[in-house]
Order: sequence, then C-alpha cells, then structure tokens
Amino acid sequence: MGEITSFSERTKASLRAVLLDAAADLLPDRGYAALRMADVAARAGVSRQTVYNEFGNKSALAQAVALRTASEFLDGMKERVESSDGLLAAIHHAVVYTIEHARENRLVAAALGTEAGEDLLPLLTTKSEPILTAAAELAAEQYREFEPNLSAESAALLAETVVRLSLSHLVLPTHSAEDAASAVTAVLAPTIRYLTSQAD
Repeated sequence: MGEITSFSERTKASLRAVLLDAAADLLPDRGYAALRMADVAARAGVSRQTVYNEFGNKSALAQAVALRTASEFLDGMKERVESSDGLLAAIHHAVVYTIEHARENRLVAAALGTEAGEDLLPLLTTKSEPILTAAAELAAEQYREFEPNLSAESAALLAETVVRLSLSHLVLPTHSAEDAASAVTAVLAPTIRYLTSQAD
C-alpha cells in the first residue's frame, strides 16, 4: 500500500511540476492578466479542468510559480553564501547571485523589464513579502554563522538592508552584478565593523 501511495504522490508531484513549468513558460510573454488556464493546460498537454483541480484558480497558480522561483533562488543563494570566506565575501556572492539569477530567469527578467511582465512585478516584490522575508531570514541566520558575536537584531537589520539594496540594483540596473555587489559591500563594510565591535 505504501508503494501505491508513493507512486501516486510522485505522479501528482510530476503533474504539478509540468503545470508550473507551462505557466512559467507563458507568464514572461503574456503577463498575469493575459494568462489563461486553458493555455497552461494546452502547453502541459492536459485538460483545463486538470489545471483547476490542481490549483483552484489563476491567482493560486501564479503564486505557486512565484514561490517555486523563490525557492530555487533561496537554495542557490544559500549554497553560494555557505561556500564564502567571511561575511563580506558572503554578502558579495549573495548580491552577485541575486542580480545574475534575476537577469537570467525569464520570469524575473520579464517582470523587471517588459511591458507584458509589468503585472508580474507585484508577485516578486510587494505581494511577495514571504519571499523577501525568507531571503532576509536566511541571510541573517548565515551572517551569524560567519560572525557569531553579531546580535540577532543586528544580523536581521543587515540582512534586510542587503535585500533592499539588491532589489534596488535589480529595478534600476545601472551596474554589472560584480560592480553592484562591490558597491553594496563597500557601503556596508563600516557598518559591519561597527556592529561586530559593539558585540565584543
């Protein structure tokens, strides 16, 4: 019985992944307003009712796409930060990865730079508080691993600042990812020295 349940769960997870892939392929070109569940179904090779059965409505489908995109981003950021040598290097790597990932990901790039994608931006910014909160919480936790004497409050403030600065470089891309990361770390270096010295 366990094997049947496991197969059933794997099949359901596979179907969900196919539907999310289809929606993620369509959203950058069409935006949220023009996305139709029927088009997602056609792209995935299933009935429209199957899409509704899995997600309920278009809003839930789009949110699921955004959450999966965020999860992939957070996993990548965590990996890069963990392999860094020191707190400033960790912040630098995280900012570079954030900017490069956003520019290479079709969904994020469309939200930031196309007319069709304008209505996608709230999914990744103002309506995505859980995504931004998760990024900041992950960063704060990792910062304290590099600087154990950094208080939880200081780590949270530092992480939120990095997230906000990274977002500003994404929305107004005037620098390369490397240059943006160098600017962020240059601005934050004195603050980090101050915060860590206060904890001594």
